[in-house]
Amino acid sequence: MGAIASRYRVSNAGLTPTDQLNIENETKRENPGTLDELHKKSKEVMPVNFEGGKLMVNKGISNHFQMAHTLTMNSAQNGYKLSATYIGTKQISPTEAYPVVLGDVDPSGNFNFNLIHQLTNEIRVKGAAQVQECKLTATQGTVEFKGTDYTLAVAMGKPDFSDKSSVFVGHYLQSVTKRLALGAELVYQSGARIMGGEIAIASAAARYTMDDSEVSATLGAAGFHICYFKQASEQLQVVAEMDTSFRGMESVGTIGYQVTVPKADLVFRGMVDSNWNIGAVLEKKLQPLPFSFALSGMANQAKQQFKFGCGLIIG
Repeated sequence: MGAIASRYRVSNAGLTPTDQLNIENETKRENPGTLDELHKKSKEVMPVNFEGGKLMVNKGISNHFQMAHTLTMNSAQNGYKLSATYIGTKQISPTEAYPVVLGDVDPSGNFNFNLIHQLTNEIRVKGAAQVQECKLTATQGTVEFKGTDYTLAVAMGKPDFSDKSSVFVGHYLQSVTKRLALGAELVYQSGARIMGGEIAIASAAARYTMDDSEVSATLGAAGFHICYFKQASEQLQVVAEMDTSFRGMESVGTIGYQVTVPKADLVFRGMVDSNWNIGAVLEKKLQPLPFSFALSGMANQAKQQFKFGCGLIIG
């Protein structure tokens, strides 16, 4: 035992305290987040296109409660939606407080509800429900457990006891090293409409993080999905994505980017894919007024399809 300790002291004799700290930081494993957020960085760069006109008015009722009025006008739908957000007083971090309750309703009676609550430092629960035409169409409950270097999540979607149908989803994501995370997902569905009465699908996931880039991928029986994120500069982010469906024998490649101009309070996102879809969204804050203006455009020259939209957010 003394010989082993002696060899360890000799091997570290040439290292300064700073070098030892850097080695510890390089090998330290952190919580990898949830499997749902595996492609989060890439998805945030892609533009979210919309069509027609959109007006949103946000009103803060208090430090914890906010209301929003949204008016949408396009070829698919014209209508009004009332939204509400409540953020509780349980402060987990400077940027996180729980519980979080979100809901929206329209004049037709369609209703969406979401609840997120951090029960302890390790356990978080989520609930969601959707009502359309006065009928409960979807429900989902999720429990997440976050360890020091892993996350385990179990979700159940819309159990129907009369039809004996249900959907169960299990997620596990583990930090193998500081840069590499590996995970798996298992989806189980049962019901009378499913051939054989039940089906289970397993898939694997991986993410490798570098100093200014990230690669994430999922592989399952249904398909293969890989994303690459690159922080090219403080103002420019670039992503590349490929989604392959084994059943449809089809692959779609997408390239996207985001340009941020802080001095102009402007964000521009654009994308192009292998199906000849081109999309872009420009967002501009109209300082010193509490207004944000958005322009959206999407085109497919091969199909002669063009969609344009503009929006104004107040508050």
